Amino acid sequence: MDDGKHDLQYALFIHLNLGVAMEQYLEQISQAVVKGDQNATIELVQAAVDAQVDANTIMQKGLIPAMSDVGRLYEQGEYFVPEMLISARAMKAGLEIIKPLLAGSDLKPAGTVAVGTVKGDLHDIGKNLVGIMLEGAGFSVHDLGTDVSPEQFIEAIRTNQVDLIGMSALLTTTMPMMETTTNAITRAGLRNQVKIIIGGAPITQAYADKIGADGFAPDASQAVKLAINLVNQR
Repeated sequence: MDDGKHDLQYALFIHLNLGVAMEQYLEQISQAVVKGDQNATIELVQAAVDAQVDANTIMQKGLIPAMSDVGRLYEQGEYFVPEMLISARAMKAGLEIIKPLLAGSDLKPAGTVAVGTVKGDLHDIGKNLVGIMLEGAGFSVHDLGTDVSPEQFIEAIRTNQVDLIGMSALLTTTMPMMETTTNAITRAGLRNQVKIIIGGAPITQAYADKIGADGFAPDASQAVKLAINLVNQR
């Protein structure tokens, strides 16, 4: 009887200490991402995986909260685009480690997004940051790159079961391509299947309203919030 009691106490001790270790891993991962320490993020995520911390837990309680903190710091004026980009790259490096494990699980993404800079425009920094932060928020992201034609956006919707399209333009001369693409998606009979958000230096909410987009985001942090809201409406 005493041996059974001892075994139970030992098992409880191990369980509690494993829980503490897991929480420490997750907290350290979050801190490394917020600081933009890519090497530390990689080492900590790998250590957590080696310690058999569930990949979904690493993402949901380590990486995603970190990017939420980064977005908050940006909105408070404590972080700027360079700091956001460094943190986003650290998060992406950690995510690459657990992606194979997530692919083998039953985890469903928050939504499926295709992002691209519209035809005629080769700028990609803002688009890249939005894509990485959407991944950090749990979305499955298809990055179509730059100079993306309406036909390429349409093909992405058809082949990837996309919930949301994110279009970027940095030039006033390429802004009209957003309207052209939106109209092409409508003519293809796919407009009811997707939400469309737009962004870029010259873009405004008034322009989004004018071309029939579902929303406008002035920065990557707001784009993630908008994407979550729109996908949750579906």
